[in-house]
Amino acid sequence: MKKTLFIVIGCMSLVVSGVSAQFSMSEGTRKLATTMTLIERMYVDKVDDEKLADDAIVSILKELDPHSSYLSADAVAEMNEPLEGNFDGIGISFNMMNDTLYVIETIADGPSERVGVLPGDRIIAVNDTAIAGVNMSTKDIMKRLRGPKGTTVHVKILRRSVNDVIDFRIVRDKIPIYSLDASYMIDKTTGYIRLSRFGATTVDEFREALIKLKENGLQNLILDLESNGGGYLTAATELADEFLGKDKLVVYMEGAHQKRSSDVATEKGMFESGKLVILVDEGSASASEIVSGAVQDWDRGVIIGRRTFGKGLVQRQFPLSDGSMIRLTVARYYTPTGRCIQKPYVNGDQDSYNKDLIDRYNRGEMMNADSIHFPDSLKYKTLVNDRIVYGGGGIMPDYFVPLDTAEYTDYSGRVNAMGIIYRFALNEVDTHRKVLLKKYPTVEKYKKEYQVSEEQLEELIKQATEAKIEFKEDQYERSKELLRRRIKMSMARDLYSISDYFQLANDESEIFRKGLEIIRDDKQYFRLLKQE
Repeated sequence: MKKTLFIVIGCMSLVVSGVSAQFSMSEGTRKLATTMTLIERMYVDKVDDEKLADDAIVSILKELDPHSSYLSADAVAEMNEPLEGNFDGIGISFNMMNDTLYVIETIADGPSERVGVLPGDRIIAVNDTAIAGVNMSTKDIMKRLRGPKGTTVHVKILRRSVNDVIDFRIVRDKIPIYSLDASYMIDKTTGYIRLSRFGATTVDEFREALIKLKENGLQNLILDLESNGGGYLTAATELADEFLGKDKLVVYMEGAHQKRSSDVATEKGMFESGKLVILVDEGSASASEIVSGAVQDWDRGVIIGRRTFGKGLVQRQFPLSDGSMIRLTVARYYTPTGRCIQKPYVNGDQDSYNKDLIDRYNRGEMMNADSIHFPDSLKYKTLVNDRIVYGGGGIMPDYFVPLDTAEYTDYSGRVNAMGIIYRFALNEVDTHRKVLLKKYPTVEKYKKEYQVSEEQLEELIKQATEAKIEFKEDQYERSKELLRRRIKMSMARDLYSISDYFQLANDESEIFRKGLEIIRDDKQYFRLLKQE
């Protein structure tokens, strides 16, 4: 018995030696390692020790905080791709419509555009494998289309007005993933930039867009970070640097085992003067909160919208030998005034944390700023004008814009959530693309003149009914104009570009409209910053 125990403890020592070389081992850590070794060496049945270890890691991390997590090797690759700025593929964006891959757009000068693939084409086979009508998942389709740069993929395409199947041989290449959704001049002096994430190329994209806008007369800027869930810390600090003067603190991090570390602005900012408005909502998180928090604390610009998500935990990535990874929270983010960005949470209680936005809605926070109550202990003063700002999780905007629910109904919500509007718009553009582009050659003309007809709305109702969405006339009448606008916006995205889609969407956005009103009104803008 003593000999067996000696062997078990010896094996345990080998298991934990890699970690113990870096960190001193606690009794709890040794106990866990011993348990795993005992199961592997002495349990009555054979076990999948890798799965057992994965399950144990997942269970442990769930007890810590909402953002510490374990990722498999595949998940690591999938996670990094949208932030790294490129992948190898054929250069299309697509959607599945009626179990068929529908090409929405081709990347400019990308592999597909070079060989003549067009928006509206339907890809029915990849390398002689049918992908249409076989219920293949989007993930499986992407695996077939993507591959190392320089390799070849054969696709078969159906094209409207062409009777035969068209064969294309496409050589894969590096395909950029952009962070910038839209950039345009709203009027002669005010520009608009929308960022969807904070990735490796975000700041370069922002600078390029800003230069072009300045060439067109930009003096004031609306930066749209609505529903931007964050990304790389370096991208956030470098973006904030574009607005703040030299040596101004952007953010600092601190944890029980991590000494305070800070990021400060340099002297190279491209937009350190001029009016600045940042749009945020409950979907703006992490890097978005670092930028908006720094701008607010230094009284550099006005934050408009609704309280942000409140994701202020710093994760450090620890790669494991099989390509998997542990993302462990090691510190918290703090704004320059000392506000903790992270909203409160209870260790191990993922359900309450995940339902926080629903709870905010039910408490009335989305509709009324007065429903948000902050104790005096969470009051902070900005660093230039001594304005009152609040901690306690997320960034509370300088001007609150309630969620507009006047036209929203359960019926319109279901029609939208089931993808009926998007599929309807795709089909309309696919059927009438040439006619539409001839009649509306520019998005400006389309925006001004195109009208969604009653017949189109009736067809939308028909398709929704076929999808088993019960028609409710009173709700439809209330949401009718909302549905009409959503169809028009979705069609614009397919006819022109995603940037043009946002031009139409912004016309209907209460947050955007209020931001534009404030940035055009010196009295209102500077009153919010208390600079009168």
